[in-house]
Amino acid sequence: MKIGDQVEVVAVPGSLPSGMGTQALFEACMGRIFPIAGIDNGFLELHVGEVVGEESYMHSIWIEASCVLLRRQRE
Repeated sequence: MKIGDQVEVVAVPGSLPSGMGTQALFEACMGRIFPIAGIDNGFLELHVGEVVGEESYMHSIWIEASCVLLRRQRE
């Protein structure tokens, strides 16, 4: 997987920090497709602001590659 590829969130990581709506945000991303915005140490950055009704870049999550499925590679 690389930056720009489209991935679908298929699992919520088991060890999320509590509070601040983190769990709810990850759950709201389930089944949705996002482009990879960044990659660091095996984690993928996804811009997910649209899930909460804002511009996509306004909110991001870092998620393990094992929690997503590749849906479309960037050409």
